[in-house]
Amino acid sequence: MGKIIAMVNMKGGVGKTTVTVNLATCLAKNYRKRVLIVDLDTQINATLSLMPPVKFAKLKEEKRTLRSLINYRIQPEKSPEIAVEDIIQSNMCGIPGLHLMPGDIELYEDLLLAEIIYDQSQGEKEKFMTSWRGMEDKLISSVLQPLVNEYDLILMDFSPGDHLITRSGILASDYYIIPAKPEPLSLVGIGILEGRIKQFKTGDRSKIQFIGIVLTSLGRSTSMADNLKNRLKKDFGSKSIFNTEIPMNVAVARAVDEYKPVVLTEPQSPGAKAFMDLAQEFMKRFYVSKKEVNNVF
Repeated sequence: MGKIIAMVNMKGGVGKTTVTVNLATCLAKNYRKRVLIVDLDTQINATLSLMPPVKFAKLKEEKRTLRSLINYRIQPEKSPEIAVEDIIQSNMCGIPGLHLMPGDIELYEDLLLAEIIYDQSQGEKEKFMTSWRGMEDKLISSVLQPLVNEYDLILMDFSPGDHLITRSGILASDYYIIPAKPEPLSLVGIGILEGRIKQFKTGDRSKIQFIGIVLTSLGRSTSMADNLKNRLKKDFGSKSIFNTEIPMNVAVARAVDEYKPVVLTEPQSPGAKAFMDLAQEFMKRFYVSKKEVNNVF
């Protein structure tokens, strides 16, 4: 059975999408893993990192995005059921085993979801609270569970902020990785995330396990960055920080314009080499530590 990994930090701009897309590509290309990227971010950056806007627009017009799957699970009486196979895009960028569940710029906001659930609850507060919690527990899980036997790894890219879809994605996950920058607001995002996960575990709603923190560089060494790194090591333990740090690299920005990961567009660039090292470190952390190393390398 495949494992679902949340690539999450409640703070935006910390490199979640770049880490997700390039790590997934390396795992598929270099280690022959079947990997599905699930784009839960309404900015659809992961989707547009793997396909041009024209192709996404066509998928959206054909209702072949994540929104259609979520629509059916929220309002099955009003939405046609669609096969998940019609949503998933296979062999992205020509890489066998690298698949994508395209996101959508029109995923539900909490206010709209609250209105829908309130109507379904017929205005009863207790019923509303039960339905809301049930939506958190099952929404993303119900989308992904039919797929877990089809993939080795499912990596989910999240939007920043503590929203219902984000919480539901965390609850659906087996593991999580935190992309972060060594700067104060990034640590605030980690604190909010850890508080939410602690709440889920205390309420016996999740058994999600922590893999590690991936640091994306500020591009320079500063005393503030060093202090924040030391704080992370103190809070999480030095072994919880991936040894590989992703540097600032113009090649990463250029890759976005080509709608491909940098590990494909400029594999000899410092950024690409760092992602390849990260993938190798991930394999050792995730598989070797779990004694699942058979034919990994």
